[in-house]
Amino acid sequence: MGLERADLLQIYYFMRLTRAMEDRTRTLFLQGRVVGGVYTAQGHEATSVGAAMTLRDGDCIVPQHRDLGMHLVRGSSPRAVMCQWLARGNSPTLGRDGQAHIGDMQHGIVPMISMLGESLPVACGVALTMKMRKRSTIVLATCGDGATNTGPFHEALNFASVQKLPIVFVIENNGYAYSTPTYKQFAIQNLSERAPAYGMPGESVDGNDVLAVIEAVGRAGEHVRSGKGPALVECKTFRVRGHSEADKADYVPKELREEWLAKDPIVRFEKYLTKQHILTDANKADIETKVKATVNDAVSFAEQSPPPDGETVADYVFAPDGPIAIVGEPDAEDPRYVNALDRRTGQPFSTIRKAEEVVGRRGVQSDI
Repeated sequence: MGLERADLLQIYYFMRLTRAMEDRTRTLFLQGRVVGGVYTAQGHEATSVGAAMTLRDGDCIVPQHRDLGMHLVRGSSPRAVMCQWLARGNSPTLGRDGQAHIGDMQHGIVPMISMLGESLPVACGVALTMKMRKRSTIVLATCGDGATNTGPFHEALNFASVQKLPIVFVIENNGYAYSTPTYKQFAIQNLSERAPAYGMPGESVDGNDVLAVIEAVGRAGEHVRSGKGPALVECKTFRVRGHSEADKADYVPKELREEWLAKDPIVRFEKYLTKQHILTDANKADIETKVKATVNDAVSFAEQSPPPDGETVADYVFAPDGPIAIVGEPDAEDPRYVNALDRRTGQPFSTIRKAEEVVGRRGVQSDI
């Protein structure tokens, strides 16, 4: 994948923004302003951002709970993300949830399922739809090392391979499934070794090296786009913090954590960019200013946003009668295509549309 100077700075920006957003969310959690668990991706930024950077317009992601970077790269608004964490009435789930169970089909983002691994069969369904409609697009679906020991993981890989679906599976192997280390989960060194058993190529890569991630996932993507079926990439990284902010992670040996902290993906990429004379003191300061301003704006907006509307609590529990179609899709007239347009009225579901207009949408930034 040919990367220009602007692309590299863009990658750096998204990695920095991902961590800054989560750092602020952790602070809000400690202040008691975020209800429920907070799951952060410190250490995963190279994997999440790098994998998403390989995608094209029209591709879809099916992320997991440590993939905020993917959401941001694909166009999710930081305002919308912060409203979601603070469970505001104009958040993507309209205040019904304070976690990262969010999606946006206009940006090709399918919401995650809390039971990790269960999202993979859903990803296969999206990929099968693309194949049946003869689209040139692909799906990128992620899971953790622990999820690879669940039934849905194996079912998804087998089905995808048999059907030759256009899907790239990315395993974010961060060393622990909650508190269970990988050496107690597997008798193999690389989880990519499982791929050939399903008849697909597999590759393991340093998940803290964003350029290595882009190269590996890019190769897998090209394989998939050529019509040869799915591919799998294992990104070896580390979860610096606990499973959630409620987890002290004192089961992780101090030496192991320090070893991985020394391989921090952001610091590592920053050193590379500096050595290549791409990141200067001036543009680094500009990026820092932009990241800080974006996070502050998102928090301020969310804090001023309304609470959930209790009168809508029963909305969206059941799908409405009649066919539904995706807003803006070429095939929106096909009643089998599902998302956010009520064909009975010809209008989007009002509450969702109002929330999107208030939160605002953001395209990929290119003015760094």
